[in-house]
Amino acid sequence: MRQIGSNIVSWSERKTTANREYMLTLLEKYGEEEANLKLGGGNKRIEIQHKKGRMTARERIDVLLDKGSDFLELGLYAAWGMYEEYGSPPGAGVVVGIGKVSGNDCVIIANDATVKAGAYFEVTLKKHLRGQRIALENNIPVIYLVDSAGVFLPLQDQVFPDEAHFGRIFFNNARLSALGIPQIAAVMGPCVAGGAYLPVMCDKFIMTEGSNLFLAGPALVKAAIGQDIDKEILGGATTHNAISGTADYHTKNDREAIELVRQLIGNLGFRGRGQFNRKASNDPLYPVDDLNAIVPENGGTYNMEEVLARIIDGSEFEPYKVEYGKTVICGNARIGGYSVGIVANQKDMMKSELGEMQMGGVIYSDSADKAARFIMNCNQDRIPLIFLHDVNGFMIGKKAEWGGIAKDGAKMVQAVSNSVVPKITIIIGGSFGAGNYAMSGRAYEPRFMYMWPTANLAVMGGSQAANTLVEIRLAKMKEKISDEQRRQMVEKIKAIYDKQSDPRYAAARLWTDAIIKPEKTRDVIIRSLEICENQPKMPAPVFGVLQV
Repeated sequence: MRQIGSNIVSWSERKTTANREYMLTLLEKYGEEEANLKLGGGNKRIEIQHKKGRMTARERIDVLLDKGSDFLELGLYAAWGMYEEYGSPPGAGVVVGIGKVSGNDCVIIANDATVKAGAYFEVTLKKHLRGQRIALENNIPVIYLVDSAGVFLPLQDQVFPDEAHFGRIFFNNARLSALGIPQIAAVMGPCVAGGAYLPVMCDKFIMTEGSNLFLAGPALVKAAIGQDIDKEILGGATTHNAISGTADYHTKNDREAIELVRQLIGNLGFRGRGQFNRKASNDPLYPVDDLNAIVPENGGTYNMEEVLARIIDGSEFEPYKVEYGKTVICGNARIGGYSVGIVANQKDMMKSELGEMQMGGVIYSDSADKAARFIMNCNQDRIPLIFLHDVNGFMIGKKAEWGGIAKDGAKMVQAVSNSVVPKITIIIGGSFGAGNYAMSGRAYEPRFMYMWPTANLAVMGGSQAANTLVEIRLAKMKEKISDEQRRQMVEKIKAIYDKQSDPRYAAARLWTDAIIKPEKTRDVIIRSLEICENQPKMPAPVFGVLQV
């Protein structure tokens, strides 16, 4: 393998300084927002939770995890800027992530009772289902820390009847169980109505003293059948452990329940792992902190190899078809010792061997053709794929269309769609239009997807969209408008697109798993690969019809 990258001192000082200042400004803003989101419903609600003798969701997770281990949190920005009339529930009222419990990777889904009593909005459901999907795809146990009032009733039409609504949780419970993936539920507060099925459908079910589980609470029982009964007799821990036999274990408090969960996870039999190619790891030759100084504020050009050089082991890379399709970098490397295939958009202007200048971040026919073949090769070799986005889309225009850009792009999409090896996607800059699809965007089921604070996700850039829409409107208008009026129309539309392409907008809707710091990219990829390796085997790759 050849070494790639160069020392930052050889770069333009003016550009790197400006880039770093821009990134650090973003990171400071995001850091403040994340700290506030992690407070859930705020200090007052945390105090109320403590007065009930209960821990918060994050406190429970801290006790649950192995000491010194990290928690890969997903969906922290869920519901950010949404449901404003209801206070934009921080984190959508549930904490989801993957951590080590008694030495095992586990998905942890913990209701945050400080946020709307842990009630479920539509995005809360999406986040919960995302956790279950990760468990299904990667063959890892699920731990549910239940403390929820159930459906958020003012918006019940958004959470109840559809295929990805509340019932899907129980469908997934059943599928996980049938596949032999362990599920343990600890009910540490209310667990009501349809939500009561979740712990009952798990392999092991714990209830703490003071927690409750029932299909209908005392008020509804009174209204429906006229029966007066308090919640402890109706569905308390003693009732379900000593009388109904619904629960398996009865504990005094949160801490005792969590220790029991750790013990039950520790009792699990050997769970086979995949056979990824992994060797001893070497650090990149260059500091990961340099990643903060690479991406320009307004999506300008840069050399993607400099990003790779700060992520891959020893900055060593074996490029595939290096002289062909230069706007997409393909090749093999190791990350954390894992053998991986890398597909990345080159953002520098490139010159083909025929002398054609090719714009960085654009997928041409030759680069799509190369990438499709490389993706299929990685499937044959059974090695995971890492996609690094900064893509404007596919090339357009007469020459591109006559050259077969549609069939070559379709070839790449076919390869990505039918890939069976784990895919991990990182959006660094732009991820626009069909370029997002070909680079394994969310719709193409990457195991994990992350965004840098500099990322933008939309069907096209704000300026292009605004000018296109304004031209369409003007064509329909009878009277002419001034240049100033046109500029105002463009700016108004652009502002909407800029808001909707913000990474927080995507993260709020679970279009990405997390927004990460650039210098954490290598660590996050390694941790994601470790989680993917829990999948014991992969099916054989089968690809559909390719237009050649």
